[in-house]
Amino acid sequence: MSKVAVVYWSATGNTEAMAKAVGAAAESKGAEVTFFGPSDFSSSKLADFDAVAFGCPAMGAEVLEETEFDPMFTELESSLSGKKIGLFGSYGWGDGQWMRDWEDRAVAAGANLVTNGVMANNAPDDEALENCADLGRALV
Repeated sequence: MSKVAVVYWSATGNTEAMAKAVGAAAESKGAEVTFFGPSDFSSSKLADFDAVAFGCPAMGAEVLEETEFDPMFTELESSLSGKKIGLFGSYGWGDGQWMRDWEDRAVAAGANLVTNGVMANNAPDDEALENCADLGRALV
């Protein structure tokens, strides 16, 4: 059985809704899914999972959340080489530059992105939730 971690930060619930869609789809493909907040996940846990979905909204000037999420992701970057991962998150302004930058960081770290990053403008609509489900299934 594939083990998938869904690690996310959400202030408004938008990214949380996306995380639940990713996790449900991975479970529907037979994966064992565990949800984490960024303060509960580290490189020591990374090896316990076959794949990881990371979710974070755009903050400030289109950056990852800077207090909890970005420090956790930065700590993991050196351990991502060859790991199956997916990225998702919501935004309320801009054009998604935070996701393109995040994808570049993951690829530079050697991660295997299973899909393009999934973005939702504010609350995820049906299309965004289906894209999250596709990401979840691709992780298994």
